[in-house]
Amino acid sequence: MIEIKDLAFSYGNVPVLKSITTSLEEGRIYGLLGENGVGKTTLLTLLCGLKKADSGSICTDGENPFDRTPSLLEKQYYLPDEVAPVAMKAEVFAKERGAFWPLYDHEIFLTIMKEFENDPSKKMNQMSAGQLKKTYISFGLATGCRYLFMDEPTNGLDIPSKAQFRAAVMKYTPEDSTIVISTHQVRDLENIIDPVIILDKQDVLLNASIEEISEKLYFDYGTTQREDALYREALPGGFLQVCPNTGGEESKVNIEALFNTVHAHKELIKGMFNK
Repeated sequence: MIEIKDLAFSYGNVPVLKSITTSLEEGRIYGLLGENGVGKTTLLTLLCGLKKADSGSICTDGENPFDRTPSLLEKQYYLPDEVAPVAMKAEVFAKERGAFWPLYDHEIFLTIMKEFENDPSKKMNQMSAGQLKKTYISFGLATGCRYLFMDEPTNGLDIPSKAQFRAAVMKYTPEDSTIVISTHQVRDLENIIDPVIILDKQDVLLNASIEEISEKLYFDYGTTQREDALYREALPGGFLQVCPNTGGEESKVNIEALFNTVHAHKELIKGMFNK
């Protein structure tokens, strides 16, 4: 369990996060969404202890991540957007680095590499950007960590690899793990992320499960424009409209449309979900 309370962080005199309060539960794959510059990467690095908060707190299983205690470090893994092309064979790199994580399973690493159609005997500095990213993803999943933070993991992946990534996350992460995935590629991940966190400049606009979202918002895929639509976009032959769910109807949540709705009606959505 991760508890974030009144968290603030600035780069010099430029505030990035201001009084962020939210919680991250076990057994969840969180999608962390937000426009460029709102602090998604900053929040991930604070969560894994690479940066120190200016004020407020993060408590992960009773510990402050910035203390960098071995007991917490062995339970978490951070995958940055840009990864290093190390001059080592992938299988050697993984086996050596895996010693730092007690639950690391080298056979799982090799299995995921095979599913990614990636060669573990190839030197990482001779890989393409996509192959390198898949190597680090394979390693991160093989650590068996309880807390997994991933920044834009599908950047650089081709279409088949994105499907393989989704399958690997679902198959090789522990059921009680907490996964936070920061992404702009919403359509790559909308079938696996739940709940959804939408971060704004210095604020959390939404932290809600797909079930909670569908209870309060109705996603209408029809041909008639609705007067109560909070957001509307044209589709071939009709519209996708997001409306208050006043009738308790069921609908399929479209995360991209949700994001645009939240940003168009920030205070309304915060009030709707914070009741």
